[in-house]
Amino acid sequence: MRQADGPSTGRQIGVSVALLVIDLMFVAWAVFAVGMEGWADSFESDGVPPGGPRVASQAAWLLGGSAVLTGCGLLALRWRIPGILQLVVLGFGAALVSAMGAG
Repeated sequence: MRQADGPSTGRQIGVSVALLVIDLMFVAWAVFAVGMEGWADSFESDGVPPGGPRVASQAAWLLGGSAVLTGCGLLALRWRIPGILQLVVLGFGAALVSAMGAG
């Protein structure tokens, strides 16, 4: 009998669901932080540069870096389902907060 080359599909799906919950909380935190900074910027009128774009840039780098590190790391370990999910969810979150900072 031949052994499987990687982890079972059921185990990968279980890990994917657990990581999805963590990813969604991370993306929600980033969106909340950027939104709060933009809201706070609306009250400043004394010539202070807005902090929203800076916070959005930091959040986008955190989300994008997390997507690359965790997604590619899982793909290198042959955990294809959670690796692809990490790349997609965290990459989408990075694009979302980046667009919030640009708008």
